[in-house]
Amino acid sequence: MTNSEKEARIQLAACYRIFDYLGWDELIYNHITLKLPDVKGQFLINPYGLHYSEVKASNLVKVDINGNVLDETPYKANPAGMVIHSAIHQARSDMHCIAHLHTDAGMAVACQQEGLRYDNFYSVLLHNQVAYHDFEGLTVNDEEKSRLVSNLGNKNHLILRNHGLLSGGRSVKEMFINMWLLQRSCEIQVASDATGKQSIPIDLEVAQKSEALLKIQMSGKEQGELEFNAMVRKIDAIDTSYKD
Repeated sequence: MTNSEKEARIQLAACYRIFDYLGWDELIYNHITLKLPDVKGQFLINPYGLHYSEVKASNLVKVDINGNVLDETPYKANPAGMVIHSAIHQARSDMHCIAHLHTDAGMAVACQQEGLRYDNFYSVLLHNQVAYHDFEGLTVNDEEKSRLVSNLGNKNHLILRNHGLLSGGRSVKEMFINMWLLQRSCEIQVASDATGKQSIPIDLEVAQKSEALLKIQMSGKEQGELEFNAMVRKIDAIDTSYKD
């Protein structure tokens, strides 16, 4: 195993522990994948059957773009995860890391006909960055891949209607902050709707300049670096077994 693969495994395992800490786990389901550096068509995925809190660098499953397990392991990859992630990894060379969630807030917004509204502090930062994919049932059919990719287009966020959330990025760190923004946007929308009061609309002019404003706010060598590293320190203070 190369040093770059070891580092990729540790970083992805840390991300699984962060998602668990944030309550973004779903029994043994859902998935975060990461392309292996310097290797074409190979990525890491969680072992199907393990909780996010059990994921370690050593038990992540290495697969190719066709879903074939490449290393000797007692685990398999989630079939639904392979359909979704392999399709996007193959089509989007810039999406090195992808996460799919079934959080309460994310699924609630995914079930709303209007989808995500750009009327709160976080959601307006995602103006014109979120795509939608209609529900086709459990995502285990290869025929759905082309429609997933087509609907995602060049965006980094996909709301799977009636289903959940998906975000990606050029790195684990960028994917993390992208998913955090999408999830937080959904949480605020659900909380706002629960009040039964009418929301204050945000002017289109403000929404259209939000991407530029966000770039001013973000710092670090790459998007999400400071936020992800802060969460890694929190996980390290609790349990460093993900590095094993």
